[in-house]
Amino acid sequence: MIKRSKEHLISVNESYIQHLKIALMIGAVMIVGGFQALIHALYPGILRTSASDKIKKLYEIVTKRS
Repeated sequence: MIKRSKEHLISVNESYIQHLKIALMIGAVMIVGGFQALIHALYPGILRTSASDKIKKLYEIVTKRS
């Protein structure tokens, strides 16, 4: 597991701390977007683009890292 973790960090050109910060941020955005989508499902008039905006933001973040 350690070897695979090191290989991954090398492949994304990040230190452990850099990767930790980015991965935590991506996870938080995903969680918030998920809750927004659930709320929107119950009340379609609110948060109409919030979840899709999060998806676009995540796409930007992830594609810039490649």
